[in-house]
Amino acid sequence: MYESEINCKVEAVDQIPIEVLKALSASRDIVSMRTVLPWGEHCTECVWPTCYSTCDLYEARPGGNCRRFIDGMVRIDSSSVLTGYLLKIQFKRWGKLWTVGNICLHSIRQAERIESRDHRVGSMIQTLIMPSSVRSFVSGKRYSFKKRVAQAARPSTIKPSSFMLECYNPGERPVRISLTVRSQNSARTFPYQALLEVKSGFNRIKTSFQEINEVVPLEEPFNLELIPNDVPDGIILYFGIMEFVREVALPDEKSQRTPKIKCVIWDLDNTLWDGILIEDGSSNLRLKPGVREVIEELDRRGILQSVASKNNPSDAMGVLKSWNLAEYFLFPQISWNPKSESIASIAQQMNLGADSVLFVDDSPFELEQVRAVLPEVRVLKADEYENLLSMPEFDLPVTDESVNRRRLYLLENTRQVVKMSFGEDYKAFLKHCEIRMTLSAMTNENLERVHELTQRTNQMNFSGNRYDRSRLAEILQSPSLDTYVIKCEDKFGSYGVVGFAIVDKREPRLTDLMFSCRIQAKRVEHAFLTYIIDKYTSQAQPTFYANYRKTARNEASARVFTDMGFRESKVLDGVSLLAITKEAVSSDDRIIRVVDDSNKVPV
Repeated sequence: MYESEINCKVEAVDQIPIEVLKALSASRDIVSMRTVLPWGEHCTECVWPTCYSTCDLYEARPGGNCRRFIDGMVRIDSSSVLTGYLLKIQFKRWGKLWTVGNICLHSIRQAERIESRDHRVGSMIQTLIMPSSVRSFVSGKRYSFKKRVAQAARPSTIKPSSFMLECYNPGERPVRISLTVRSQNSARTFPYQALLEVKSGFNRIKTSFQEINEVVPLEEPFNLELIPNDVPDGIILYFGIMEFVREVALPDEKSQRTPKIKCVIWDLDNTLWDGILIEDGSSNLRLKPGVREVIEELDRRGILQSVASKNNPSDAMGVLKSWNLAEYFLFPQISWNPKSESIASIAQQMNLGADSVLFVDDSPFELEQVRAVLPEVRVLKADEYENLLSMPEFDLPVTDESVNRRRLYLLENTRQVVKMSFGEDYKAFLKHCEIRMTLSAMTNENLERVHELTQRTNQMNFSGNRYDRSRLAEILQSPSLDTYVIKCEDKFGSYGVVGFAIVDKREPRLTDLMFSCRIQAKRVEHAFLTYIIDKYTSQAQPTFYANYRKTARNEASARVFTDMGFRESKVLDGVSLLAITKEAVSSDDRIIRVVDDSNKVPV
């Protein structure tokens, strides 16, 4: 947000080169969330109000404040850029941009709504028929109000990744801009300062949030300044975003960042709906605005959902059923138990690690209780639920498999009910299921599902690798690599695509093996390994190798290698090279039927 409406000047976008607009529009793919800061026009040497009468450079603008930009803040509308418009500033000597700061992140859509509403109100004030002195007074009061609102904004649970400055410098020489972040706490005397070089042309400069936060705690009140250094009067710069942002992880960075969220667990009272069921009654509850759309989109992306609520189960489920939402929540835990126990139970029934779960609640007490008992579980304040869909942790490919993931888990629940009738004879239950494994090669048609699997799999990813689409396309073209896309089905229904493997047939070596946790403990991995060891070994090549990178998440699942008879031959760069001969393979229990279609040419 800027003070552009005070100047009320708008110019055409055709003064911006096409390549610069393209570079600015790329921010929509880089930024998932941002702040909305009220930047204003200020002076580096301000001694208000004395300088208004003593400074030779004082020039009044509407409202009586000093004019430090020649034409004020000039707005250039462009729907392609992240903020919806650019800011053109022609600096006078001692001119600077200044704002009160906050780290309250909004989704891109929310930020657009705030900006648009602010601009409409500001423009309306300028068009009303009133004495100029009254208009100036109202404009000044409005800007003061904007600053107070911005300063009072609470920090988000989700933290920014950087402060991002976008600037187009049309001149031939670089411009150095000082970024200063200063605490409003008088006890903190040292500000954060950085010298940013704005080169000729387009610039996108990112300053690490963590770096700033180590000097100036950004959850406390603070101010920001952007000051051009040693520039002649009249220099022009065009600004895009000047905000704290949460960036989307790049494909090759995603594996280095926080694991993806596989399940969102919702509280109910004052979280999913407005009101408290036991106090207000079901007829007085109102579903939170937009929460249905969030639930439906999470479901479409294959994110599982459940409920952990302190309520009477029949009453709470009755409300969810009346709103046609009950079907979205698997294994709901509605009781008076601690929320941490409910969340642990849900994760256990879904066979998910705690670090792939996010809990949403309006109560700071409940969030802290979960943090204390289950520190791996991520938590989110209820008033930030609209930000869920733009969080990088939910940036997952959408495939036919993900759309049906909830149904697959419901099928698994049916299997578990049948399993109980077999008592302790687990292998008899597996034989009863009549599991069939079908192997096919990776193709352009199933590449997206393979990509999704590589991004989501943690517990049964034995190489630790996560592949972006371009790398999978390269693997697809390699004549030395055989790929296996693994599907499973049984008498209850289909599991869908549950695994992916790569074999370098020159050695032969299993370089990658990963499975969905849906098939864990069903002997699927045993059957697959038995099959490929038999396929790739011979008298001429009796040994089969496998790569295994041990992690805290896959250690338990990796017992399959010991079960099969693999031995460790060496360790290189944290990767164990395992080896086995056909004769050393433990006998096949023949629980699973394997169908190999990997050599078929796709029609």
